[in-house]
Amino acid sequence: MSSIKTAVSLYSFQDEYARGKMTLEDCLKELSEQGVEGVEIISDQMLHNAPFVLNEDVEKWRHLLQKHDIVPVCNDIFINTKLYRNRLLTKKENLELLKNELKLANRLGIKLVRLVSLTPTDIIEDALPLAEELDVVMALEVHGGMALDHPETKKFTDIMFRVNSPYLGLVVDTGIFCRKHPRVSTQFFLDQGLNKELADYIDREFAEGRDVFHISHPGHAPAEVQALIKSKIDQEYLIFAGGYENKPLSELDKYMPYIKHFHGKFWEITEEGIEYSIPYDEFISYLKEKNFDGYIASEYEGGRFALPGTEINAVSQVRAHQKMLKSLIKGVELNV
Repeated sequence: MSSIKTAVSLYSFQDEYARGKMTLEDCLKELSEQGVEGVEIISDQMLHNAPFVLNEDVEKWRHLLQKHDIVPVCNDIFINTKLYRNRLLTKKENLELLKNELKLANRLGIKLVRLVSLTPTDIIEDALPLAEELDVVMALEVHGGMALDHPETKKFTDIMFRVNSPYLGLVVDTGIFCRKHPRVSTQFFLDQGLNKELADYIDREFAEGRDVFHISHPGHAPAEVQALIKSKIDQEYLIFAGGYENKPLSELDKYMPYIKHFHGKFWEITEEGIEYSIPYDEFISYLKEKNFDGYIASEYEGGRFALPGTEINAVSQVRAHQKMLKSLIKGVELNV
């Protein structure tokens, strides 16, 4: 039986947090007021000196969770292989970083870490004994631009299938199920001089059910697309467009037993209460059919397309996204 729960990634509030408009407690209080069950944190962003967080700060985190009745669901971690200007980190160094992150997750009471895309796969099996000991699952993010058919993602899933451990899995970002190019992104680039003919071309590709990933790099785009590239803004827009993949939900079929968590990516909740680009009604129905038991964490990314001087109101957008998710999970028909 499906048991879909909702969470919020604090990535959503990065602008408010970075500008001092919201503290970590403000974020958790907001989730509590919304009736959100779980929280996903980026410890590098919100916990000082991560992964070597002081015990007093860990205790404060645990106190805040208890105070606001929020479940710690996931920590988004980064294995930064490019710490030095003159070399990549060694396998030993990468493994040590991952082990430190697993230890932090355990101290924070979190049982799932999201491995960022391109996490070195040669350290995964060596870290697995510690993950098992600490009861922390390692799950690779499947993100737009690096969906399940991407060679680097496949390196991880090959290990995942072979090892078949409950401590290895996936965090799937719903940005791989875009049926429209996000219009907030389009407007952002149009305001900077994007060739509207190029934007119209990409919109038509989505409307006709095609995935634009394979034409999204100027050097690999077909001649008709190359002819529409008039500026650096056009080039940047086209590369961004490849991050909004248009995959069928059925691509998840064989991976469902390994999916630990979903990022509910969104850029814009419309006045009708739906996400402009992603068919969440179809997505939630699919999860119910597959008896998914886990969290969908709202992950607002529309703020990256705010022009200088424009206010970002992630809080209202997250509230609207949560309202949409809960309605769909309960089976309440949206007024569209």
